[in-house]
Amino acid sequence: MDTLTLSAPAKINYLLDVIGKRPDGYHDLRMIMQRVNLCDEITLALTDSPEIIVTCSSKGAPDGPGNIAWKAARLLLDRAGSERGVTIAITKNIPVAAGLGGGSSDAASVLMGMNVLLQLGLTEQELMEAGCTLGADVPFFIFKKTALAEGIGEKLTPLAEMPKCWILLVNPGVHVSTAWVYRSLQLTSRGQLNRLPQFFESIEQVVSILSNDLETVTIPAFPIIADIKARLMNSGAVGSLMSGSGPTVFGIFKSQLAAESARREVTQGTDWFAAVAETL
Repeated sequence: MDTLTLSAPAKINYLLDVIGKRPDGYHDLRMIMQRVNLCDEITLALTDSPEIIVTCSSKGAPDGPGNIAWKAARLLLDRAGSERGVTIAITKNIPVAAGLGGGSSDAASVLMGMNVLLQLGLTEQELMEAGCTLGADVPFFIFKKTALAEGIGEKLTPLAEMPKCWILLVNPGVHVSTAWVYRSLQLTSRGQLNRLPQFFESIEQVVSILSNDLETVTIPAFPIIADIKARLMNSGAVGSLMSGSGPTVFGIFKSQLAAESARREVTQGTDWFAAVAETL
């Protein structure tokens, strides 16, 4: 088999606690991460020439070595000692630089796909370790479970099955630099971290933990994020939060019908990206 097509899902963060800054410049985090079925499509095709060629349907995502998917392919071709190359065609449905992990998910799919095409036989753990060298969120997408993520995001603990939710994702199209957000974050000495439930038996329990420390930086600079959160709540969401470093905001709904109705209401008169997705 020389060709493979994979779906690369987006993620949202129900919780994002920034615990402290590490000596290496990264931050220690505590996150609850959930995949949703808004997906990029990745097609991999091995070639007999040694080049890696990335084509991407979105202007915001680079082609070539600047793309994390290119780096993922290079990593496994080198590991295999292969002189072959690969073409990677990415159809982007997840907005770029949106706090939804699209690039990391693409890279994870490339690692998993190249493992199959090159018949490397790497375990999930080995793929996750390789993914961690590309980006902190990459292992989560290889893990394929809702997870408590700690450290820089690489220490993953599976969470018992979460209740299914319908999610409305809204992105106003402003550019938020993740590096700038973390650089600007004022770490306060926090007391004990809130205790997390062992099991989430209802959507209300999920809503009860919604929290994102990065909102303290992003919302003052981009008040539109607070506006979208308010619009989502006014349109029937049971909870709303910025995902990751933003600018995407999500609302949690109990039915697809409610989420679709809110999508029309929230985005009326705007050119915002909006999509209804279901949790995976």
